[in-house]
Amino acid sequence: MDIDDSSGREIVDEFCYLGNMLSVNRDSDAAVTARICSGWFNFRSLASFVTTNDVTLWRGKVYDACIRSGVLHGRENWSLKRENELALHRAETRMTIWMCGVKLRDKLYYVDFRQQLRIDDIVKWYKEIDC
Repeated sequence: MDIDDSSGREIVDEFCYLGNMLSVNRDSDAAVTARICSGWFNFRSLASFVTTNDVTLWRGKVYDACIRSGVLHGRENWSLKRENELALHRAETRMTIWMCGVKLRDKLYYVDFRQQLRIDDIVKWYKEIDC
């Protein structure tokens, strides 16, 4: 497609629109990566609250409401590939391990953390919401 050079427009492959990363090739890689970064930002800002043992019952609910909802914002526009699902799963697993105060060398299963926090797997939750 020809665009007049004097128009002052720039052609880009990806851009952020209302917090959602859009790309020319219509895949969701950039959007998923941006939302995971947003989730980590939210997690770190709430880390002092969600990592304390005083609020054990509320940690999962706060995680669901503040962090997971931020990660899955704009998911209606995503067409998830297996790599995207794995990236979401890895990020959530790391956050739940951090919230429970467990070290990786303890070799506990992430399913135990989700049960302790009373949260579902993010990919399962993603698919149930869209159905």
